Amino acid sequence: MLMTTTKAPTIAPPVPLHADEEPHVTTKRAPKMRAKDISVFYGDKQALKDVSIEIHDDRVTAFIGPSGCGKSTFLRCLNRMNDTIPSARVAGRIELDGEDINAPAMDVVQLRARVGMVFQKPNPFPKSIYENVAYGPRIHGLTASRTELDETVEKSLKRAGLWDEVKDRLNESGTALSGGQQQRLCIARAIAVDPEVILMDEPCSALDPIATARIEELIHELRGRYAIAIVTHNMQQAARVSQRTAFFHLGELVEYGKTSDMFTNPREQRTQDYITGRYG
Repeated sequence: MLMTTTKAPTIAPPVPLHADEEPHVTTKRAPKMRAKDISVFYGDKQALKDVSIEIHDDRVTAFIGPSGCGKSTFLRCLNRMNDTIPSARVAGRIELDGEDINAPAMDVVQLRARVGMVFQKPNPFPKSIYENVAYGPRIHGLTASRTELDETVEKSLKRAGLWDEVKDRLNESGTALSGGQQQRLCIARAIAVDPEVILMDEPCSALDPIATARIEELIHELRGRYAIAIVTHNMQQAARVSQRTAFFHLGELVEYGKTSDMFTNPREQRTQDYITGRYG
């Protein structure tokens, strides 16, 4: 009798939960931003206590922690958004390429062009899609002609993954777009002034799962082109998009390190408790 053998099916390896692939480099690169002993006070209340973090331009850094733990407060320190709050006071030092961003000589308008912010709720200007993106380059004098401005708008919308969806209706209002499209428009607006750092404060919290997935894909695409720091309540999102994670609790930085290590073998018990859902 003829014997036959059946070849066992090939099973693909599991896709890792985290996004911890990093470029192979032979020399250690200086961080794009460095925060040292940052404390923030709102009047007599201390919101942050001696936080020190480095943010690199070849990886995404995620800030996680329960509500009110200080992660958004810290993010706002990185482009001096807390300056807009009269009672806020920031102590410590934050450097951008070695330069103190809180120094008297620092131009805050230029700083916020170099360190852009994408907020939790999409906030397009009540202008056309084109004018939303063109606004920054125009006021900063980054383009010399209408042709150059057109190219900047197109490039920014392409980088934000929105060009194909809006290229035939650039004169329509940005507020008429869907929530996910509006958030990508806000990212395009931030990109248009050629920033070095992009800060994202829970950019997906108001979006549906499909729009959230598109923003996460966009973060992957932008990584390496910009230094990116993102605040998120979603631990799975932090695991998917970041290479470094910082865990905040009660105004303190409890733990900071590689995302894969944080989620599989955290050093601190408070981190373990938060990740396993014991609080937060």
